Amino acid sequence: MEHIVIIGNGIAGITAARHIRKRSDKKITVISGESRYFFSRTALMYVYMGHMKWEHLKPYEDWFWEKNGIELKQAWVKSIDFEKKRLHFSESDTMEYDKLVLATGSVYNKFGWEGQELDGVQGLVSKQDLELLEENTKYTRKAVIVGGGLIGVEFAEMLRTRNIEVTFLVREKAFWHNVLPLPEAQMISEHIRSHGVDLRHNTELDKIIPAENGRVKAVLTKDGEKIDCDLVGLCTGVRPNIDFLKDSKLETEKGILVNRYLETSVPDVYAIGDCVQHRERIGERKEVEAVWYTGRIMGETLARTLTGEPAKYEPGFWFNSAKFFDIEYQTYGWVWPVPKDEVAHFHWQHSDEPQAITIAYDTQTEEFRGINTFGIRMRQEVFNHWLGEKRKIGYVLANLRKANFDPEFYDRHEKEIFRSFKEDLQKV
Repeated sequence: MEHIVIIGNGIAGITAARHIRKRSDKKITVISGESRYFFSRTALMYVYMGHMKWEHLKPYEDWFWEKNGIELKQAWVKSIDFEKKRLHFSESDTMEYDKLVLATGSVYNKFGWEGQELDGVQGLVSKQDLELLEENTKYTRKAVIVGGGLIGVEFAEMLRTRNIEVTFLVREKAFWHNVLPLPEAQMISEHIRSHGVDLRHNTELDKIIPAENGRVKAVLTKDGEKIDCDLVGLCTGVRPNIDFLKDSKLETEKGILVNRYLETSVPDVYAIGDCVQHRERIGERKEVEAVWYTGRIMGETLARTLTGEPAKYEPGFWFNSAKFFDIEYQTYGWVWPVPKDEVAHFHWQHSDEPQAITIAYDTQTEEFRGINTFGIRMRQEVFNHWLGEKRKIGYVLANLRKANFDPEFYDRHEKEIFRSFKEDLQKV
């Protein structure tokens, strides 16, 4: 019986395992050193904040795996012999495979700062990171977070629930401005500050200063300011977790290089999820995408290939969602922080509440290109249809209510948004 081994039990690896099982009776083994059972990584923060317990993060009961014939092994893979199709584990045992799926995820970035290896300096990606944070914050009064992305704002929210003072260093002139248009980034910056976070724009880390006991005691910014702290959160993005493959014959750059069928440079070896770098860029998408839903799509796509129905990876239209403290954010299509040539942004923001939308559209054809929403929940399937049908901006605004997913008793703003757009056009 063919043996398919999957390294990594995140959303990509487990989706592949589930769909391989639905389509075949092949032997499946899933390997992870991080945890024995698959869990929801995006919910790690809610365990720390006390809203959930660790066991609540498992989407399947423990009996699910045996019932579905998916073997689990908790171990770290030290190296891979691709010629002999053999894995070598850190505990010195080995395992052979017929087909191998690499779904090893991401690790947080370190950029060589002096002091980045000190006790009390950490990122927040894995179960082990969460456990370390529990230890590191037992006696923490002040923390510094470096990096203005989604992990950073989650880290800040977590620490504030324990009344830890947080200084947040962001090198852009507003929060996440490398992704969000400036009006949205400024609104989120104000919102973060309203939750007691000392958010510093245009500020970069220079080095981390140790105390005599080897723990962090302060950071120094590139402007020469010293900020005392007991904890430093490194939240400057993530990178593919591929260090254990460095000296192997597998072709890698930023990530594991794959084609549209998710095949690597080595026969019978595939890669999916955050660890992947696509050789062929798909539309406007990045070569490396650390996004939950693309990992899920890759897992399902590869399962088809591994069960006799070769399938190309087709991620569809871009979308993503997040939460900034209590503001829900969604994006569909492409809304660049600065509009590209022949693209304009229409921005609307509520006068009193942290609610906003930005719509991108082509100034020549009036074609709808994408939308960001804050505090207004929208329906993905509606925007998928509109993007696929190349609807015009006027149609989207006139029918925006059809996309609204908020409950009936929520305030509606579609008429105000449409009126504001027409007023903006008259000013041009």
